[in-house]
Amino acid sequence: MWPDFGSMLSGWQWAIVAAIPPAMILLYFLKLKRQPLEVPSTYLWHRSIEDLHVNSIWQRLRRNLLLFLQLLLLLIVILALLQPSWKGRQLTGDRFIFLVDNSASMNATDVGPSRLDDAKAKVGELIEKMKSGDVAMIVSFADSARVEQMFTDDRNRLRRALHGIRPTQRSTSLLEALRVASGLANPGRSSEDDTDYQVAEALPADLYVLSDGQFTPPSFSLGNLEPTYVPIGLPDAANVGIMALSVRRGESNPELFQAFARLKNFADQPVQVSVDLLLHDELIDASELEIGAGEEGSVVFPLGAIESGVLKLKARTDDDLADDDEACVVVNPPRLARVLLVTTGDEPLEFGLQTELTKTVAEVTIEPPEFLKKREYLDRAAAGAYDLVIYDRCAPPQMPQANTLLIGSLPPVDGWASEPLHEAPVIIDVETGHPLLQWMDLGDVLLLEGTPLRPPASGAVLIDSDAGPMFAIAPREGFEDAVMGFVLLGEQTEEDGTTARYVGTNWHSRQSFPVFVLNLLDYFGGGRGAMKSESVRPTQPVVIEAPSPGAKLRVLTPGGDAISLSEGRSGKFSFTRTAESGVYEVQSDGKTFRRFAVNLFDPAESEIRPKEKIDIGWVPVEAQTDWEVARREIWKWLLLLGLVVLLLEWYIYNRRVYL
Repeated sequence: MWPDFGSMLSGWQWAIVAAIPPAMILLYFLKLKRQPLEVPSTYLWHRSIEDLHVNSIWQRLRRNLLLFLQLLLLLIVILALLQPSWKGRQLTGDRFIFLVDNSASMNATDVGPSRLDDAKAKVGELIEKMKSGDVAMIVSFADSARVEQMFTDDRNRLRRALHGIRPTQRSTSLLEALRVASGLANPGRSSEDDTDYQVAEALPADLYVLSDGQFTPPSFSLGNLEPTYVPIGLPDAANVGIMALSVRRGESNPELFQAFARLKNFADQPVQVSVDLLLHDELIDASELEIGAGEEGSVVFPLGAIESGVLKLKARTDDDLADDDEACVVVNPPRLARVLLVTTGDEPLEFGLQTELTKTVAEVTIEPPEFLKKREYLDRAAAGAYDLVIYDRCAPPQMPQANTLLIGSLPPVDGWASEPLHEAPVIIDVETGHPLLQWMDLGDVLLLEGTPLRPPASGAVLIDSDAGPMFAIAPREGFEDAVMGFVLLGEQTEEDGTTARYVGTNWHSRQSFPVFVLNLLDYFGGGRGAMKSESVRPTQPVVIEAPSPGAKLRVLTPGGDAISLSEGRSGKFSFTRTAESGVYEVQSDGKTFRRFAVNLFDPAESEIRPKEKIDIGWVPVEAQTDWEVARREIWKWLLLLGLVVLLLEWYIYNRRVYL
C-alpha cells in the first residue's frame, strides 16, 4: 500500500526549498579566498594548503560525510513537509464497551469454529486496534448480562476476560446488557431498577454489539452511548429446529399414549428431515417429513401404554445449529393434578375441566368466590395443597403457593397493570411456542371486549391484539401466574338492577379451547397428563415437591453435577439452575423419584440468519463489518529522525575539528 502525501507549503515556497540542495552542494565547491602570508616554515600549514585544493571550484569534489548528512537532513525535512501518511483501519474514540452475545444461536457453526468464537476473534481485533490510553470493558449477554471485565487499559486483562466467555443454551435479551453499559456511561440511574449500575457524571462510550441480532428490539434510551452493530454469521445460514415435543393420552383410548413433535424449517429452501424416537436411548420409531421453506412440520408417534420413561427425539438435519436437533420429554409415574376453580359460574370452563379425558389428568374442585375468605382455603393455599388455582373474574387476597390462572382480574402482586377496557380487540399474534398455546390456531377466535395487560418485566405476552396484550404470564417465587384480559362469560347489571350474563368470546366453541384446557393442566397441573410440564426451557424454574416431609433432595444435572436443594415452604423446592439442556434427575436418599427435561424450544434462537440491522429504542443501528478508515501520519516521526541526523552531523563535525 503506497503512502498518501499532503502538503504544508505552496508552489513558490516549494521552489525555494528545492533550491536549497544545489546551493548546499555549491558551498562545497567554492574556492576559499585567503591572503598569502609568508612564515618561517610551511610545515605547520600543510593542512591549509590541502583546504585550498579542496575548495578549488574546478577540482573533483571529494567524498564528504558531512555533506551527505546535511543532504539527508534536508531530504527528511522535505518529506515531512509533504505530510506522508498511510491509510489504515482503526478505532475512533477512547472508551469502548464490547457486548458479546453468547446465547444458544451463537453456537451455530456457519462461521467456524462457532459464531461465538468468531465474535471473540473480532473483539480481539478491536482490542488490538486500541490506542495507548484507551480503555474498554467486556460484557457477555444472553437472557442476562455478565460483566467479564470492567474498564481497563490493560489489553492482557481484556484478552483473558474475552477468552473466558463460554457458550450457553439460553435465549437472548439485550436489555440488561444495555442497562449495564448505560449505567457506566450515563450520569445517574438509567432505569428504575435498583440493581442498575450508575455513575456520577457522563462518561460517553462507543458501544459495540457483536451478535446475530436475533432478539426482541429493546425499548431503551442510549444517552451517551454510540452504538455499532457487528453482525455475526452468514446471511444464508440454514437450520431446522425442534420446536415442541410432548406426550399425551390418546383421545380415543386414554390408556394409550402418543408423542407429538413439531419442527420448523428456518431456511429458504425446502428440506427432507429424518427423525428418530428413542425410549431409554433405544430406537422405537422413526419417520421422515418434508418441510417447506419457512414452514412447520408435525409428526405423531404411537407409544402404547407406558408408565414412565425418558423419550428422546433426534432430527438428522445436517444444518448449522445442533442445539435444537435433539429434545427430551420425561414421563413420570402418574399422579392426578390438584386443581381449584373459583368462579360464580362459567359453564364452558367447568365443562372443559370435567371431561372424561381431564378426569384422568386432574382432580378439579369448584368453589364460589366466598370460599377465598374461609380458613380452609387460606390454610390449603398457604400449605401448597393445590397445583393450580383458577380465579374466574375474582382475585385472592394474597397469592397461593401454587400456579394460577386469573381470568378478567389481576394478581395482587407488584408489576401487573392493565389499561382501560377496549371493545372488540382483534388477535394479531399468538405465542404458539409456549406450552400453554402449543398446537393451537386462534385465527377464528373473536373477543367482545378486553383489557390490555401490562405484565412485569420478567413476564411474556402469549396472546397479543391490536389493542395490546390479552394473555400474559410471569414467574413468581418458583410459581407462574397467567392472566387473561378477557372473559369467557361475563355479567352486567341491567337498568332494573338485575344481573344478566353475556358471552365474552366464541373461543369455548372452537376446537382450540379443549386443547388449551389440556395444555393448562399439562403445564401447571403436575399430574399424570402433565407430560409437557416435565420439559421446560433453559433457565425456567421448576417446582419440586419432596416425597416426604423434611426429606433432603439433590438434583443431578445432565453434565453430572450434584446440586443440593434448600427446602421451600411446605416441602416444596424451587430449582432454577436449568441452563443446561438435557434430563435432570431428582433424588431423595440416593434414589431417583422424579426426572424432568430442559429443551431449547425457542424460535428466536433457532432462526440463525443474522439481521442486517437492529433497533435500540427508536434508533436503527445498521450492520458494520469493517472499522473506520483513518490516516496514520508519519511526519512527526520524520522530524524526529531529522533531529537524530542533525545531532550525528554535529558530533562528526566536532570530532573532525577537535581531534
